[in-house]
Amino acid sequence: MPFENALFQLAQLFLWPVTLLVFAVFAYAVMSLGAFTVEWTRRRKQPGRVLVLNRVSGRSAEALELAVLKELEGLRLCSRVAPMLGLVATMIPMGPALVAVASGQSQGVAQSLAPAFAAVIVALVAASITFVVYSVRRRWLLAEMLVVLDGQVA
Repeated sequence: MPFENALFQLAQLFLWPVTLLVFAVFAYAVMSLGAFTVEWTRRRKQPGRVLVLNRVSGRSAEALELAVLKELEGLRLCSRVAPMLGLVATMIPMGPALVAVASGQSQGVAQSLAPAFAAVIVALVAASITFVVYSVRRRWLLAEMLVVLDGQVA
């Protein structure tokens, strides 16, 4: 029994850090969406122009590929980590909710689970936003890479 209590207490310690991380990934997703909108506007005004990869020092395929990966890394990580953070933020309050169910306190269940489900929704929205931005920006950057490799941009 002491081992289970130690695990329970350890899991409870993660609630606030995970919740703060969910807020952070949501803020990152919103900022990424804003930057995406600005980039989309610039691309509509200047079609076919290299906007991001022109500042890459090496023009080799490897240097360009590394630049594309670096440019997209935050979006990729956020789109994959945010759902896991949402799951963790949902599972941590499940322990106290199950204890409340066992003791017949329905109010305790509602108090435990309402923020948990809100956290998973926010995390999934952040993951969805960053996945869409990642997918479109990846296509844009790969198209830029082809333009640079074809030698059309000096």
